[in-house]
Amino acid sequence: MFAGTYTALITPFRNGQVDYDGFRQLIETQIAGGVDGIVPVGTTGESPTLSHDEHRNVIKAAVEIAAGRVKVVGGTGSNSTDEAIALTRDAEKAGADGALIVAPYYNKPSPEGLYRHFRAIAESTKLPIILYSIPGRCGIEIGVPVVARLAKDCPNIVAIKEAGGSVERVSQLRQAVPDTFQIISGDDSLTLPFISVGAVGVISVASNVAPAQVSELVRAAREGQMVRAEQLHRRLYPLFKNLFIESNPSPTKYALSLTMGLSAELRLPLVEMSEENRQLVRATLADLGLLP
Repeated sequence: MFAGTYTALITPFRNGQVDYDGFRQLIETQIAGGVDGIVPVGTTGESPTLSHDEHRNVIKAAVEIAAGRVKVVGGTGSNSTDEAIALTRDAEKAGADGALIVAPYYNKPSPEGLYRHFRAIAESTKLPIILYSIPGRCGIEIGVPVVARLAKDCPNIVAIKEAGGSVERVSQLRQAVPDTFQIISGDDSLTLPFISVGAVGVISVASNVAPAQVSELVRAAREGQMVRAEQLHRRLYPLFKNLFIESNPSPTKYALSLTMGLSAELRLPLVEMSEENRQLVRATLADLGLLP
């Protein structure tokens, strides 16, 4: 259902407001680059700094711009179960194809609390749900037994975005969940090894900047063309690393200001990159032939 390359979209800002013209330009570039789907208002979309109205409107705009040409998966997670339910229902009303639900951050629920949180969200919507485990940001992992329970008990929980940095965990998940349950890489630099042990694609940050190249890597890996996939991985690896040299999405927004002319504006507490790191990102883009 969610195999292939999905771009975790940045949210362009200009003069403190969402830049919907820039957002349209970005989505059209993604579609032209051959991605399978887009994910508005995830971490890369600076979801913590968007108001509820902005959150709803950005997902609605993504659905309208995509117009059925690619799938749209709205980022609708929260550390409040009620808030996550409300955001997910709004995404469903807007016509999204799915919802990406991050683990509750800061409040650190028990495994049972995690299970009940995700089950309550699943029962509130008909949308297919992708769980999102990213312990480095949330301070908690969605444990393999919890994922297995949710996959068994909730028919519309169909996938997990795995961003814990462990190939071993992908193998553990693959053993614990049905073959129909999809595992999706949440780290660009680990997409190739994750696919080699059972993942079906990536929710990518780098594809904001290089949609065609990331899509080609994922297609090659999924089709078993591992020599070609490794060549692409090695070529793109500096981009995968240097887009995280400072907090995401600051480097990606700077890169898009160079490649597409989008504003690199961020919302506090995120700030612009250091000059040294800007030079590194610019050099990386030049080496890949991505600068205009």
